Amino acid sequence: MAPLHRLNPVRIAYIRDQAAARFGRDVKKLDCLNGLRILDIGCGGGILSEPLAKLGADVVGVDPAAQNIEIAAAHAQESGVAVDYRATTAEDLAGRGERFDVVLAMEVVEHVTDVPAFVATCATMVKPGGLMIGATLNRTMKSFALAIVGAEYILRWLPRGTHQWDKFVTPEEFEGALEASGLNVIGERGVVYNVFADRWQPSSDLDVNYMIAAARER
Repeated sequence: MAPLHRLNPVRIAYIRDQAAARFGRDVKKLDCLNGLRILDIGCGGGILSEPLAKLGADVVGVDPAAQNIEIAAAHAQESGVAVDYRATTAEDLAGRGERFDVVLAMEVVEHVTDVPAFVATCATMVKPGGLMIGATLNRTMKSFALAIVGAEYILRWLPRGTHQWDKFVTPEEFEGALEASGLNVIGERGVVYNVFADRWQPSSDLDVNYMIAAARER
């Protein structure tokens, strides 16, 4: 989880800014996401769910691994942050007719079997006027060199075998799946690691890590 912790500030800022722009919120306010219902798919230990809840959002965090949910719920309780954690799947929530202002699929699509089907399921839960925001890895030789060889074998940021390069998703593929699901792509942003500053930062470079936002029109 350490790499995600370091990546988290960039992810939170992107989600906050996209939601604020979409729903007419002031990002300078500490509760700028107040009243928005947000779904965090594949929430893991809650490192993204909790900060969004602190910004005022009503967050539902889901993960199929019950142990992850137990860890996330325990941490939220210790921190005094209200998050609705559930050991379930996006498909189950969609089948129940759940709807959200913002649906997040951050670092998830590169692990699913059928990307178009998964995106379509997520899209059904986006309310009219709402957003779906995703983050994933582009399928390029640069991503193979940096995200797999570099991150898993040289720097050891991730366990070997964490990612499969052939399952990485290009921006064009992600865009196509979103648009086929009735959403309009409204923004894309790359994320790069600044070696000199020792931190992740937003960039126009989509070759490795990138984030994408799409909206369901009213």
